Order: sequence, then structure tokens, then C-alpha cells
Amino acid sequence: MIINHPLLGPRDAAEFVYKGDAALIHRPDGMAPDALESFIEYGYLRDNPAGEHRELWFHEQGDRSWLVVSRNTLTHEITSVELARDVARREGRSK
Repeated sequence: MIINHPLLGPRDAAEFVYKGDAALIHRPDGMAPDALESFIEYGYLRDNPAGEHRELWFHEQGDRSWLVVSRNTLTHEITSVELARDVARREGRSK
């Protein structure tokens, strides 16, 4: 599988480590009244979707960047790759 890194171009997936659902970018507020429940959900409750899914990947054998990869889990087709910092900034503004 080839991941088209936004800064470095096409890279083999072997250079990366899959880190989970891209929703992990949005860490719960530890000071909120429901912090315990929020962190249990954040840490343990995950969907296992068939089809289009946004995932976090870490470029371990490269520039050590974090990426959000939109990938079809059935076909492994990658439809988009973005720097995780850009996604976090953009989605943080929209909340």
C-alpha cells in the first residue's frame, strides 16, 4: 500500500505505523464533570467500520509526522492524506 505523504510524496506503508481512529485527535477535557466517562469512551470504545474510515498513521521511519489517512477498509484504497496538525487545527476551529 502506498501512502501519498503531503510533504514527501508517495511512501510505502511499511514506513508508517497505524495508530487508530482519527477521532483520537480530539482528546476529552480532563477537567469536565463527565471526564471519567469521556476518557473510558475515548480509550476503549471503538467502531470497527467496513468501508471509508479516517485513521491516524505515524511516519516512524521518515519525518516522524502524524497523518490522517482516509481509507476504505475493504479495498485499502486511500482517498486522502493530510497532516494531523492541519486537521486538528481546522476541526478545532469549527467546534
